[in-house]
Amino acid sequence: MAVRQCRAARKRAAWGVRAARCPGRRCASTSAYKRFSELLPKEERNNACSARVPKSQILTLPELRANPFQHRICHVFSTSDDGDDSMSFEDFLDMLSVFSDSATSDIKSHYAFRIFDFDDDGTLDRKNLEQLVNCLTGQGEESRLSTAEMEQLIQNILEESDIDKDGTINLSEFQHVVSRSPDFASSFKIVL
Repeated sequence: MAVRQCRAARKRAAWGVRAARCPGRRCASTSAYKRFSELLPKEERNNACSARVPKSQILTLPELRANPFQHRICHVFSTSDDGDDSMSFEDFLDMLSVFSDSATSDIKSHYAFRIFDFDDDGTLDRKNLEQLVNCLTGQGEESRLSTAEMEQLIQNILEESDIDKDGTINLSEFQHVVSRSPDFASSFKIVL
């Protein structure tokens, strides 16, 4: 358990997000704690601060159910060593903190970048951009762009965003683009 907590704390520190504290049963946010514990089986609710909620339960939240990036959101915020994208209460609080109105644009853009980086390699390449566009436009055949339309859109995105012209978008390039979008911070949120 100590190794898991240390790894989770290092991961949060590397992301630049202050880990939420959950001393005993008195947790930082009553409404978040209530929502988190409701996702647990009744017999585990008394120990919600030390429990992990499976990804399948997290995805039942109405705020995530319709989000096209729901699986990526769980993946990015989960500190599970098992790779199952389950969430601890601290993971859940971190997610809510990033998606809150009080999070800075830098933190929001950092996490948006990580969510859009489908292969977790630290850059948004053509494949990531195609997956991003497909998530935003829908997965159905009727909403899918043609190959030519997709290629043109990706080319336009790269021309606008790829400052160093290496064929990918890195975090600083992404943050530069986002900084020119005044509605980004207000639209990148989840309200419980």
